[in-house]
Amino acid sequence: MNPRIGTGLDVHPFGDATRRLVLAGIEIPGEPGLDGHSDADVVSHAVADALLGALAMGDLGSRFGVDTDELEDADSIELLRQVAGDVSERSYAVGNLDVVVVAQRPRLGPHRDDMRRRLAETLGITTDCVSVKATTTDRLGTIGRGEGIACWATVLLVPE
Repeated sequence: MNPRIGTGLDVHPFGDATRRLVLAGIEIPGEPGLDGHSDADVVSHAVADALLGALAMGDLGSRFGVDTDELEDADSIELLRQVAGDVSERSYAVGNLDVVVVAQRPRLGPHRDDMRRRLAETLGITTDCVSVKATTTDRLGTIGRGEGIACWATVLLVPE
């Protein structure tokens, strides 16, 4: 078996102020949550898509269905945990994960280490194998106007 690389992308607009903002399973206080069928955790979604892509299993919609009743307000870190189980069942392990969160707001620096730890714990790897970076679009486009958040994730799977 050869190593495999996968890439994932997810984007969600901000929702109303009653929703919690959750990124990589970590609640970020002081901001409205993202709009989506589940908890709209763009980081968990992008990482799950990267893992599924590396396994040639499609994306979250292929794995869990789209807008199904059982996924309404679902905890995306738990969906990611299930996808990590798919990785293990196919005799692979995560070698490393690189995440880029693109958001004009909120400032993510104070939450980066918690996000890294939560992703590492969920994937069963050490924190030094997880990189979480944040950037803005310098106020360009919909993300620059603070209308939402995007996330790209790249993962290397290695044979167990």
